[in-house]
Amino acid sequence: MSKGRAEAATGAPGILLKYLREQNRPYSAQDVFGNLQREHGLGKAAVVKALEQLAQQGKIKEKTYGKQKIYFADQDQFDMVSDADLQSLDAKIVALTATVQSLQQSCRHMEAELKELTSALTTPEMQKEIQELQKECAGYTERLKNVKAATNHVTPEEKEQVYRERQKYCKEWRKRKRMASELCDAILEGYPKSKKQFFVSGSCSFACSPGLCVQVSFTSHCPTGGSRDRDR
Repeated sequence: MSKGRAEAATGAPGILLKYLREQNRPYSAQDVFGNLQREHGLGKAAVVKALEQLAQQGKIKEKTYGKQKIYFADQDQFDMVSDADLQSLDAKIVALTATVQSLQQSCRHMEAELKELTSALTTPEMQKEIQELQKECAGYTERLKNVKAATNHVTPEEKEQVYRERQKYCKEWRKRKRMASELCDAILEGYPKSKKQFFVSGSCSFACSPGLCVQVSFTSHCPTGGSRDRDR
């Protein structure tokens, strides 16, 4: 045992007696050890020994419940409390409880407000954000100005003509794909190998309009935007 622990064990009875009188409630040896160990550096063995010593001297009371012993201050040393005093204490407890609840609610509100303020941008950060947004808006304004000033705009008539031609080519593409599919099905009826082997060995494709090609594997599809024509 270290010197500090030995000194604490020597003064343990006085420390425990004072603690039990101040708290005036029952405790087990484990409770007392847990409450005072950090503050006074008392070991559990010293606590148990001091409590038994105080009980033998009649300075505190001891009760046994099963395998556990409970220690508490001798109630004879305290003044008698009248019913009026008890009612007054009860009223104080109610008032203090209400005060505690009010303070806890106030703390929760302040914590929420603090969290909101902490997550918000500071004034310098907001000023920097505004500058970046203004710079971005200026860039968009310049781009819009250049677009409006351009002379090579596509007219609605030209745009519609492009859509009509595209629709025509996609229609022809689907027609040729269907023809290729029917042709392959006819060949495969008498082909001795699997469909996959036929595609690999054939390595053929059916040329269509410029930019459109139907692969025998049927994985090709209409150019970008084909869904627009299918929806029409």
